[in-house]
Amino acid sequence: MAACTGPTVHLARLLFLFTAALLLLSSWVTANTNARPDGGFTNAGRSAALTGDAPRSSAESSPPHSEDAPSEGKEKRTARSLTGAHKSKSVVRKPKVFSRKPKVVKKSKPVVRKGVSPSVAKETATDCPPLGLESLKVKDTQLRASSYKRRGLGPHRARLNIQSGIEDGDIYDGAWCAQERDRKQWLEVDALRLTRFTGVILQGRNSIWSWDVVHSYKVLLSNDSQAWTSCMNGTEEAVFEGNTDAETPVLALLGHAGSTVARYIRINPQTWYQNGTQGSICLRAEVLGCTLPDPHAAHAAADKLDFRHHDYKDMRKLMRAVREACPDITRVYSIGKSYTGLQLVAMEISDNPGKHELGEPEFRYVAGMHGNEVLGRELLLSLMQYMCREYKKGNQRVVRLVQETRVHLLPSMNPDGYEMAFKKGSELSGWALGRYSYEGIDMNHNFADLNSVMWTAIELETDRSKLINHYFPIPEQYASEDAFVASETRAVIDWMQNIPFVLGANLHGGELVVTYPFDMTRDWAPQEHTPTPDDSFFRWLATAYASTNQVMSNPDRRPCHNKDFIRYNNIINGAAWHNVPGSMNDFSYLHTNCFEVTVELSCDKFPHASELPAEWENNRESLLVYMEQVHRGIKGVVRDKDTDAGISDAVIKVDDIDHHIRSAADGDYWRLLNPGEYRVTASAEGYLPSSRTCQVMYDYFPTICDFRLAKVPEQRVREILGKGGKLPKDLQLRLRRLRLRKLRLSGKAIDRRRAAAASAKRAKTMSARFSRTFVD
Repeated sequence: MAACTGPTVHLARLLFLFTAALLLLSSWVTANTNARPDGGFTNAGRSAALTGDAPRSSAESSPPHSEDAPSEGKEKRTARSLTGAHKSKSVVRKPKVFSRKPKVVKKSKPVVRKGVSPSVAKETATDCPPLGLESLKVKDTQLRASSYKRRGLGPHRARLNIQSGIEDGDIYDGAWCAQERDRKQWLEVDALRLTRFTGVILQGRNSIWSWDVVHSYKVLLSNDSQAWTSCMNGTEEAVFEGNTDAETPVLALLGHAGSTVARYIRINPQTWYQNGTQGSICLRAEVLGCTLPDPHAAHAAADKLDFRHHDYKDMRKLMRAVREACPDITRVYSIGKSYTGLQLVAMEISDNPGKHELGEPEFRYVAGMHGNEVLGRELLLSLMQYMCREYKKGNQRVVRLVQETRVHLLPSMNPDGYEMAFKKGSELSGWALGRYSYEGIDMNHNFADLNSVMWTAIELETDRSKLINHYFPIPEQYASEDAFVASETRAVIDWMQNIPFVLGANLHGGELVVTYPFDMTRDWAPQEHTPTPDDSFFRWLATAYASTNQVMSNPDRRPCHNKDFIRYNNIINGAAWHNVPGSMNDFSYLHTNCFEVTVELSCDKFPHASELPAEWENNRESLLVYMEQVHRGIKGVVRDKDTDAGISDAVIKVDDIDHHIRSAADGDYWRLLNPGEYRVTASAEGYLPSSRTCQVMYDYFPTICDFRLAKVPEQRVREILGKGGKLPKDLQLRLRRLRLRKLRLSGKAIDRRRAAAASAKRAKTMSARFSRTFVD
């Protein structure tokens, strides 16, 4: 095992090195020609890329080398590395040790002792959680470096999975990059208290313009940031294997418990990608460690819930447990299957589960559209437990939600992608592993593009009265079986069409912001503010979540990656951030009645399990407040004036808002609106429209605006005569008035046509006379 010891010089060590040199010189040729392909020794090219003189015991005492070992002409061997527990790019590797004597190799002991499986090695490494470079738990002031090129490449950018901006050279670059190119460079992390460090995870620089990675590095520890000791591998300073590409996280284990306790840790790059004179020392990192004296201390959450990451089986088990604990208010059901056959399981929470109640709005949360953005999944599983428990305890806020709202929670829209990310773990899954479906589809771009349909119709149609502004039909080519549409996407669309959802939110990860439609720009620009007719209410919805989220509402927090959303109050129009054609939010708004926003929950897409209690505390109030917004605006029932039956598919129009909604199967409707006074009109095929003024207050309850529509006389006559009945006198009078009105209108029309014909005849006569006069 690699261990960290002080820089004391021992006589025994000198004798050992001398003896080892004599013994190994005699077997040098044999060892050089029998290199093992399984990693016992690396090949010549790899060995040359990782060679170099080892610094003494600290970065400050390192020799001033500015080039890798190939330029020095030295040839050395490295210790065997151990691959990770799962077959993928991310690996758990042992430190590579380089002898200080040229052409003499001493084989070091393996980092993981013989008999320990890779899976056990991974479990050992992940016993201690990350300090929080990726999640921003580690503040910028806790990060220092020997040097850096510019502000955008400072030590505060050395965070695992941090994403760079589009422009090269801005303040949002994708790594820490040292100003100098030698082995004296270091990145330092202050843990603020004594910590047992267990591992380091490294990535290269995230950039579309540059390619920089660190191939190998040393790790140094200190209690005062002045005197430093190196992590050792037996009698040699341990050199850990870094990255071969810029995006795959690589984990290195540091050693046993007592040997790696310190407050400060430094990463000291040894070799890096050179590319002539262009290569730079650049890296992103995360550090694993347990703070002392209690290495297993967890966040003290007020709610005792099952805070851990749940794979598919554990998720199903937890949902069944909630169902059994609260059978009267919960129902577990499937909306379809993933590509590999995993069920897309949802939970309904309502006082009458399994049935749509007249006047009760339907609400949904969807998480896990991108399988590696896992926080939303765990928050919804926690929300199920919380609502069940609080309902049984009589929490009036939760009781009111359950009794007055039908809540649907879909914790995993992309279970196939989640399983891929889950197998790698929270710190090793990288930025994109598990994002896409099993077929490689990004489901956030996979819904029908109805925006283009709407904008094309607006450009081509000259008569605006013929345009529709809601319930846009799905294009035939999209609905065909040959269309490249994920099975998960089709299942969600069917779900939307079968349940009259009013409000929803799509939970993502990787940023801290709430976005609202439209997500797609009108002219396919990379980013452009593209509001909906309900822009003011969408801003209300986004603010309702962002302003009650403990992290988003913190004015002192730092940006996650390359955009400062704090200046926008943590909300933004989706298209103003970046263009997203085929988003679920836009589809939901244009094809159904449902208003939906996207919530980016955290900078870290896959936070460590130890951070879940804190994340629940950050989002619990926001989740509840946002659900309560489904009761804002107006609601009512559109009924037949004569039969009192509900009228389905009735159109609800609000003056000055060019977006209508429709009534559900029983005639009930919900129109989300900000406080104010509105003129509302209800209309349906075969009925006369009806209008009324509705006042929306700031209260929790919506304003009731019912409508009773009378059939048009022709429709009513057909129904009565079809039943063999006699027309009532009031209907006879209305029909007579209608006939007289039609006669008057037709008479006026005849008069206008006659006048037009006479005028044309006179004009023709005058023209003929003028022609004769001209000829004469």
